[in-house]
Amino acid sequence: MPHLPASAALARFRVIDLTQVRAGPTACRQLADWGADVIQVQMPEHMRGDDTLGGQDGSDYQYTHRNKRSITLDLKQAEGIATLKRLIAGADVVVENFRPDVKHRLGIDYASLAADNPGLVYASISGFGQTGPLAQRPGFDQIAQGMGGLMSVTGIPGDGPVRVGIPIADLCAGIFCAQGILVALLERQSSGKGQFLHTSLLESMVYMMDFQTSRYLIEGEVATQAGNFHPTSIPTGVYKARDGYMNIAVFGSKIWERFCAILGAPEWVADPRYHDKAARSVNRDALNAEINRRLAAQDREYWVKQFNEGGVACGLINDMRGVFQEPQIQHLGMVKEVVSKWHGPQKLVGQPMQLERTPSTIARAAPKRGEHSEEILLELGLTREDLTRMKSNGVF
Repeated sequence: MPHLPASAALARFRVIDLTQVRAGPTACRQLADWGADVIQVQMPEHMRGDDTLGGQDGSDYQYTHRNKRSITLDLKQAEGIATLKRLIAGADVVVENFRPDVKHRLGIDYASLAADNPGLVYASISGFGQTGPLAQRPGFDQIAQGMGGLMSVTGIPGDGPVRVGIPIADLCAGIFCAQGILVALLERQSSGKGQFLHTSLLESMVYMMDFQTSRYLIEGEVATQAGNFHPTSIPTGVYKARDGYMNIAVFGSKIWERFCAILGAPEWVADPRYHDKAARSVNRDALNAEINRRLAAQDREYWVKQFNEGGVACGLINDMRGVFQEPQIQHLGMVKEVVSKWHGPQKLVGQPMQLERTPSTIARAAPKRGEHSEEILLELGLTREDLTRMKSNGVF
């Protein structure tokens, strides 16, 4: 089956996906979900070198590689490299996450490929950057979470550093990479030229520290763990009602007044221990204990309704079952359905932004390794005889 675009938005672009694990495949999934013809290049079955994300039949792999086609090529063979270069010659984008030296060794670095395809946008994702003292060091999500500062501000004070429960460095690096690719493609419309762009898990993680970076760089303040409570806006955090936990966010004096009224404690507004943000910061523990004592009188459903109707942000803390039972999430249509010829009907989360005229969908389930090798090679102009010879030689 030829390219089956998931959206009209990027359907004119072809992307060669040379990535493994999560950050690179995430970048390519973003492009595939918006219609790009993403061709995933994998090692042949006999090499078995890139079974990642829990194996190719696992739910993680199915989610990450939907809307792509797959070809296998042995890049240790000269004909495998030559075929890849032929594929790239007609492409708009290449995405890779080898260690920085590997692409040069294989002769598929940006300079080498741009000589034949000057409009090529070449995107690289690494652990620590393309150059510098750590460029050759292997990079993984949790390493970047630690080095980028996130683990130092996550968790309960005194309990030691805590990793975030998703691979946030991988995911952010992939999303930033996809954004960079789109920027480069936009720029190409005026210059006619492609370019080399790169990001890393470490850079993405530092960027995602956001206001914590400015607190240090501008004010010299080194943030520490604040647990489930906002470090500067009080009271904002996790509180316990009669039947479980919920989040409440109180930002600003007007919302503080509303919060006190709803909780049945209007006297707190004038109480010198709590009347302004500075006082509430000093007396945070006492205030939180008193809030929890009052919240224990009712269930979460009651408080969520009361606070939101009163103009105070409040919400449940859901597990994954609760997430997909949320009426608003159901209304937003975030769950998409697709039929895999290998696994049958599947439900997967779609893109989190909606383009009304060119929406994204899931048009194709994740492919098996090399599922589209022959059709892609035939599109390149190779003959059936070429394919027979290449197959017997283990090129794909």
